[in-house]
Amino acid sequence: MVMHARFEFPHEACGLLAADPAGDIRMCYSLTNADASSTSYTVDPIEHFRAMQHATQNGWELVAAFHSHPHGPAIPSETDRRLAFESDWLYVIVGMAEPENPEVRAYWIRNGTATEEPLFWMGNGT
Repeated sequence: MVMHARFEFPHEACGLLAADPAGDIRMCYSLTNADASSTSYTVDPIEHFRAMQHATQNGWELVAAFHSHPHGPAIPSETDRRLAFESDWLYVIVGMAEPENPEVRAYWIRNGTATEEPLFWMGNGT
C-alpha cells in the first residue's frame, strides 16, 4: 500500500485487500484511481471486478479498501466518511504528509462515524 501510494504521488492511490476465511490478509490489489486526482479517488470498476474474481477463485473475500492522502494525515476526511458504503469493510488510509515516514491507519466507518482499528505489523516496517 505504501509503495503504491509513493508510486501514484501526487495523486491518491487506491486499492482493495482480500482475506482468507480465517481473516488473514492474503492479497493487496493496487488499483487505478479513475479520478487521477490528488483529492479524490474512484477505484476503476473493471479492476475492482477482476480483483473480486481473483479473490473468489482463491477462496478469499474482499474485506478492505485503501487509499492515500498525498498531502495529509491518515485520518478519514468528511468525504471518506460519507462515501464509505461497505459497512463490513475496513478502510485503510496511507497518510503521506511526511513522505519519508508514511502513516498507515485503519478505520471501521459506519453511518459516517469512524472508529480506528489498531494495526499489527510484522517485519521491519519498510
